[in-house]
Amino acid sequence: MSIAVRNVSKNFGRFVALDDVSVEIPSGGLTALLGPSGGGKSTLLRIIAGLETADSGQVEINGVDATHHPARRRNVGFVFQHYAAFKHLTVRRNVSFGLEIRKRPKDEIRRRVDELLELVHLEQFGDRLPAQLSGGQRQRMALARALAVEPAVLLLDEPFGALDAKVRKELREWLRKLHDEVHVTTIFVTHDQDEALEVADEIVVVNDGRVEQVGTPDQLYDEPANDFVMRFLGPVTRLGDELIRPHDLRLHETDPGGAAQGQVERVTRIGFEVRVELAVGGQRVLVTMTRTQQLALGVSAGDRLWVRPALGAPTVPVAGPPPGELVPANS
Repeated sequence: MSIAVRNVSKNFGRFVALDDVSVEIPSGGLTALLGPSGGGKSTLLRIIAGLETADSGQVEINGVDATHHPARRRNVGFVFQHYAAFKHLTVRRNVSFGLEIRKRPKDEIRRRVDELLELVHLEQFGDRLPAQLSGGQRQRMALARALAVEPAVLLLDEPFGALDAKVRKELREWLRKLHDEVHVTTIFVTHDQDEALEVADEIVVVNDGRVEQVGTPDQLYDEPANDFVMRFLGPVTRLGDELIRPHDLRLHETDPGGAAQGQVERVTRIGFEVRVELAVGGQRVLVTMTRTQQLALGVSAGDRLWVRPALGAPTVPVAGPPPGELVPANS
């Protein structure tokens, strides 16, 4: 079930949430809308769902113009960050709710709910209330409820945003496996780069109401279209007039050609990774390497070494910050 968004714009008063956005979502894929808070990704998702109305533009679902269709006619399942569970209903009744209001036969409802509870590993919790579940279990219940009516499209708005880091990691791995089983076209919103890179087939980077780049995780990480994408998807540092990833820089004891000389100011070990900060021509440059590489080269504070990009490493012309500032790694 493919989705096409064509020239969609949306304003909230003077605030431009989306500015002439066009994007194609492939059928059967798992697509991430990735970007900073306030960038427009949730607004785009809600317009696809029919929960918001665009000021201009068009939304097509499987080749059909759905721009003016209400949400109930778009055959989409929607999962919110905070579950939106019916607190007085059991897990089983929460999952079956959509089927009940569609007046499906009782045997069909029971069979479908059993299948879904098994799929999301909640079969033993069907008689519990949502308050008796953990956060991760409640989110799996919400996914089962969204899938119950067999939607053509599954939309997830920061589904794991309210959970702690360990549970988030477990659930995103689970979501990838779930998608591979059900094969429903899925779009999820996230501001977490690791989440998008690990889970998605394709990533749409949204910023300031515009689409910055669309591509696979490898394409976006290795071939960033601009300064913003480079900075947002992973750590970066600055060498001369270019941004580069710290792990794509190489240190040498002598000039291999095309390198810049600098002095090591600080060496910090974090597990298997070693971070080396150098002063290079008035700039502070960050290089990351393995512990084995650091020991082999014997890097320590005060050393004068040469630094240059690895062969074929992606770089982007810098658009800031000013010289001398170390660009921090994204968290």
